[in-house]
This record gives sequence, structure tokens and C-alpha cells, in this order.
Amino acid sequence: MNPKQFLTVGGVILVLVGILGFVNVIGPSADKSIFGEAWWFDNAENWTHLILGIVALIAAYALPKNLHKPLVLLVGIVGIIVGVYSIFTPTLGAANLENPADTILHLAIGVWALVAGMGKAPAMTGPMT
Repeated sequence: MNPKQFLTVGGVILVLVGILGFVNVIGPSADKSIFGEAWWFDNAENWTHLILGIVALIAAYALPKNLHKPLVLLVGIVGIIVGVYSIFTPTLGAANLENPADTILHLAIGVWALVAGMGKAPAMTGPMT
């Protein structure tokens, strides 16, 4: 997966997660999430996911290609930092990071972004290249 594909796929996923959090599928509270206490996003996280997803999609198609790689590497670093941070404290600003699913999710996204940014994974073929 190349950086543009990461921004596109990741952007779509973040937009969907943000929307699903607002419409009582995975948030905005544990009692509204289909996963209950195990995994839910509060409104601060929903807004963050929605905005970051839109930014990722805009970046994938509006930024020059030479900026995709550094942006994706930055996303990877931030994802790892947020994942590690959430091990030690349950909140980041207004966002709720208190369950292990948040930690695993942020660490996985961080690794995914770093791999996509460093070009270590085989390139996917298709219309997004």
C-alpha cells in the first residue's frame, strides 16, 4: 500500500467511524455502542475521526504526491504516540482513551501508516495508485 492509498482508505474508514459514532452504532456512549463498554467513541473522538478522515481524503487528492509520504509517516508517529500515551492515561484532551481497544487501534493504525509511508508493503494495484 502506498501513501496515497493509505490516505484514501484510512480517510474513508475515519469518516465512517466518525459517522457511526454519532448515530448510536459505536457511540457516543458505551450504552449506545453495539460493542458496549468494550469499544465506543465519545463525541470528541467522533469529531476528531470525522475531521481527520476528511483531511486525509483531501490530502490524498489535493496535496502534491511528494507530500503524501511525509504526511503518512507523521500520522504513523502520532498514532504510535497516542497508542502508547493511552496505556498510561485515560484521556487526551476531551477524548476518551480508557479501553484497551483504543490502545490497540491507535498502535495498529500507527504501524499501518509507518509501513505505508516507508513503502515496505507490496504495492496494491488498482484505481487508487
